[in-house]
Amino acid sequence: MSDQNPGKLNRLLAELGDMRLVSSRWLRAHGYSNSLVARYVGSGWLMSPARGVYMRKGGRLQWEGVVRSLQAGEEMPLHLGGRFALALQGHEHYLRLGEAGTVTLYGPVRPPGWVGKLSMAQRFEYRGKGPFDLPVVPYKDGVSERALSEQGLAWHRAGPGADALVCATPERAMLELCDGVSDAAGVYEADALMQAMTTLRPQRVGTLLRHCRSIKAKRLFLALADRHRHAWLSHVPLDGVDLGRGKRALVTGGRLHPTYQITLPGDLDEHLA
Repeated sequence: MSDQNPGKLNRLLAELGDMRLVSSRWLRAHGYSNSLVARYVGSGWLMSPARGVYMRKGGRLQWEGVVRSLQAGEEMPLHLGGRFALALQGHEHYLRLGEAGTVTLYGPVRPPGWVGKLSMAQRFEYRGKGPFDLPVVPYKDGVSERALSEQGLAWHRAGPGADALVCATPERAMLELCDGVSDAAGVYEADALMQAMTTLRPQRVGTLLRHCRSIKAKRLFLALADRHRHAWLSHVPLDGVDLGRGKRALVTGGRLHPTYQITLPGDLDEHLA
């Protein structure tokens, strides 16, 4: 190790820990040349699970480490949202088979190409910025819960001792999910999830509705909440919420919600567990 600067190597290994990954760009920015990284790989200290990214030899390649690496290491404003955020918060049994294993990422920047080349049980799906016009908050360790909360986000730990990850709150995740609905199957899924949303915070819902650019997402969200008669709905401040004009048809031959003017499948009750 003497010819490889033990202190520099040890700092890198400590940074990586058991699940962290670092990109070639990160390594260069922190003073690790390509030739030095190649020596670390050749000496058995590092391994490359995909071109352009490295991890500690013997480390565990898991989705939590990938997301942590993107948020903290690469400082990319990508959060866990939509389906996967809801699954992470205990709603897996309401999701379509297989969807809970798809890690849905939202944000203004696309994940680097190496994310899609990792050999993992889960796959990553980038869903774009999402339906909100909220400002971007840098996801650094020092960002406060309050700053995240104003965006409908929160720190979430996937398990005991796990690193905290930036994740959509149920209010934001449900609106993200509703934004992606395009057919009857999607409505059935959103309806089953909304049935379980008994403790949403009305003020947060109101804020997110005001900053949501998707008329479809807002109408579907509100229509399903009304359908399940959630107590919090009557306390949601709708001042300044643009619900658009005219009717919206998600499915053909369905029923038009009288208040929110969106067509829902007529057999929703039959699809609830």
